[in-house]
Order: sequence, then C-alpha cells, then structure tokens
Amino acid sequence: MKHFNVRVYGILLVDNKLLVSDEHIKGMNITKLPGGGLEFGEGPADCVVREFKEELDLDIEVVSHFYTTDFFVHSAFNTNSQVISIYYKVRAKSPLSVKISEVPFDFVKKEGAQSFRWIDCRMVSERDFTFVIDKRVGDMLGGN
Repeated sequence: MKHFNVRVYGILLVDNKLLVSDEHIKGMNITKLPGGGLEFGEGPADCVVREFKEELDLDIEVVSHFYTTDFFVHSAFNTNSQVISIYYKVRAKSPLSVKISEVPFDFVKKEGAQSFRWIDCRMVSERDFTFVIDKRVGDMLGGN
C-alpha cells in the first residue's frame, strides 16, 4: 500500500543566519531544517510549533507559509511513501537555549543524534541540504 508522509519544517532566521539541524537517521547523516512529521489530527502550523518545542525546547510563532512541495518525491527511507513537505517562516519567542555547534554533525553517530548550527543567509544554497525538497528550499533561500 502507498502512503503519504507529510513533513513540516521551520525557517528560523536570526541576525542574517539560518538555523539548520544535522541528524543521524537510519545510518545516514543528513542536514535539514528543524521540523518533522505531521501527526494525525494535527494542523501543519501546530506541527512545526510542536517540533521546535520538542527538538529545541523553543517556543515559536508561525510568521508565514514559505513553500509546499510541488513535485513528486519518494521517501528516502520507504519507497512506498510519497513525501510532501511544508515550510513556514517562524519567529522565536525567546532566545535559543540549546547548544549551537560550529561544525556539521557535532555528535556521536548514534540513531537519533542531532545538533544545530547557523548558516550565513548570504551563503545558503542547495548544497547545504541532504534531501531534494530541502535542496529546492535552500536554493529559494539563497542570498535572502
């Protein structure tokens, strides 16, 4: 049976820097924006708020919709699943309290490991991300 996998991500810009997440998932190191899977009964905006609270212990507000996938993408982890990603620009309601790394993948490689870092907005491009949808967003954000 084929399934849809809806993912929701936040674009957090502070002082001309973009927050990204480096994660170790199913044996792969990936770079993406903070966020995750939409749960049944949850709206996409509520999802990104929940994900930021879970991942960063950060309260955010959704500022605006940025992009929703407009092309077909198989899940990298399940070829019976189509991924649809929704991206929102978000604003932090308080300062970040998590450790911010200076280098990518600043963690011991174990399932679920995660670290966060800033990328200068003037330097953001598709090369900064792992998955094709995130690459599209990175290209759209480039230089903004």
